[in-house]
Amino acid sequence: MFVSSIPKLDGAYRFSIAPMLDCTDRHFRVLMRQISRRALLYSEMVVAKALHYSNKRSTLLDFDDIEHPISLQIGGDDPKLLADAARIAEEWGYDEINLNIGCPSNKVRSGNFGACLMASPYKVAHCVEAMSNASRLNVTVKHRIGIDNLDSEEFLIKFVDTLASAGAKRFAIHARKAWLNGLNPKENRSIPPLKYERVASLKEKRPELIIELNGGLETPNQCSKALKIFDGVMVGRAIYEDPLRWKTIDETFFNERQKEISASQVINALIPFAEKHLARGGKLWDISRHLLKLVKATPGARRWRQSLGISAQKNNADISILKKAVKELQAVGL
Repeated sequence: MFVSSIPKLDGAYRFSIAPMLDCTDRHFRVLMRQISRRALLYSEMVVAKALHYSNKRSTLLDFDDIEHPISLQIGGDDPKLLADAARIAEEWGYDEINLNIGCPSNKVRSGNFGACLMASPYKVAHCVEAMSNASRLNVTVKHRIGIDNLDSEEFLIKFVDTLASAGAKRFAIHARKAWLNGLNPKENRSIPPLKYERVASLKEKRPELIIELNGGLETPNQCSKALKIFDGVMVGRAIYEDPLRWKTIDETFFNERQKEISASQVINALIPFAEKHLARGGKLWDISRHLLKLVKATPGARRWRQSLGISAQKNNADISILKKAVKELQAVGL
């Protein structure tokens, strides 16, 4: 997919769905487009080095037109490779590119990117500048409020100022610091305390910057309250685990009227996409594993999920399985 124009984001960052490894692939993103037309979607993180040397870029980059607006999240610490990634992202038709300075995993740290780069703000600034100069896409940054003992309010302000001066256009800030030693990625999403006030103070002192709040936002009501202070909110696990809980995104956050949507409607709308995926040699489970999240806390939900899960994982699984799943849900009004 190659395009020559840069689509407008139109404030889509007001509500975005966080990039999540093994979650926000193209199949989940197309699912979410049945629920929200306006939310900003993110790819899973793509490593700049892998993108540069890969001879199968389509596997890393392909997306469907319906996924716009969409941001490519990239990881790396080499300005040249990151500039190359920005050029490729523009050629491929992404709406913006996001630099990951928040992932605390040992694997990412061993490659000298992700959260550990918060200790090197000028190096990150060099990367942001190279990316900004390489394409017309906005370069945004996702990061923590700090790492290890580098977590003061002054540190955060200086870090953000440095990147803003280098060309960063927006900051998605996970309001927890990351402990690079002693905590795994899952623990780093919950054990370090949330400090919304630290991000709020940054926004107060730098009102001209576009600041998104990320971390611990579990409900639309919490997000609405956060938007009284911040320019945008970013939600991750809470959406992935229960997508239909967020079926009023466009109405709540973008003031657009929405029709009532059900699990059966979402799956039925995905059938043409699933047919194309199967025709390309894909597996039904690639899509169906995400659909299991659509039905819960209702009589028969567990049995329905189990039936779909078993059937969709078979080697010969075809589109009839999704059609059957739709009919079962329609029969009980879901």
